[in-house]
Amino acid sequence: MSGINERRERERAHRHQLIVTAARELAETEGWEAVTTRRLAERVEYSQPVLYSHFNGKEAIVTAVAIDGFGELAAHLRRARLASPEPGQALRAVCRAYLDFATERPALYQAMFVLPTDLRFGSPETPPPLRAGFDEFVSCFDPDDERRELIAEVTWSALHGMAVLSDSGRIPPDGQDARLDFLVTQFTAPRRAGDVTSGEVG
Repeated sequence: MSGINERRERERAHRHQLIVTAARELAETEGWEAVTTRRLAERVEYSQPVLYSHFNGKEAIVTAVAIDGFGELAAHLRRARLASPEPGQALRAVCRAYLDFATERPALYQAMFVLPTDLRFGSPETPPPLRAGFDEFVSCFDPDDERRELIAEVTWSALHGMAVLSDSGRIPPDGQDARLDFLVTQFTAPRRAGDVTSGEVG
């Protein structure tokens, strides 16, 4: 009996991934507006009730695509960081890899950061792939710096703004390298005597 259950679980996992892959491919070619349960059912050759047995609607499908994307992003950032072990170089490499990821996978990036999902960030319920991506930024900073998670959050936030504003034409795409250099310099330049640090104001 356990063998039958295992086979069913494998088949279910296969169907799950097939639906996720089909949704991502459809979004990449026609945009997320084209991703409907009817279109997905046609692409994967399952009935709509079968789709609903895996996902209770479009938001759940987007969430599954986003989790896949965070796993890819974490691996992408890790390769960039390990290829540039010096702290300043590592941060720039990770930031560059992040912006490239957003540019090269716009539909996936939308699922991860723009479209509604039920993903929780910065909480005990945060899925491991999300945390893994964030940890690549954290790893670029001094482990003795108690602010390094805060700095990683600010860095990620700035990169997200750069990616979205550039993609929408709100800021010129050809200025991205200069923005990236400026951002990295803020966190890698040697601290000078007299610089204000946390808790010194007031």
